Amino acid sequence: MNGYNAPSFQDRAAASMKAKQKALAALKAAPRPDATDLAEAAARRAEREARATAKATAARQAREEKQRLADEKRAAAKAERLKAEPTKKSEAELKAARDARYAARKARL
Repeated sequence: MNGYNAPSFQDRAAASMKAKQKALAALKAAPRPDATDLAEAAARRAEREARATAKATAARQAREEKQRLADEKRAAAKAERLKAEPTKKSEAELKAARDARYAARKARL
């Protein structure tokens, strides 16, 4: 019984060359797209790009609108806070209040 005889380098190179030639022949035999097919593909590609652009534009506008509403809400909350915040007293008013407390404490003693 004969054992396995490994192919030589020349055998492997020849097999590789045959496979490449077969693939090239199949590629050459494939039908070429005609002008109408190319035009249809270009039209589909342009339509797909237009839809993608429209979708991106709509998403950007939605983000900008959301940001604008958040900014308005933040500004309104800040205005409410400022309106609800008591006005700060001047130095003279603070001194007068402190003096009144001091005089009341003196009067109690």
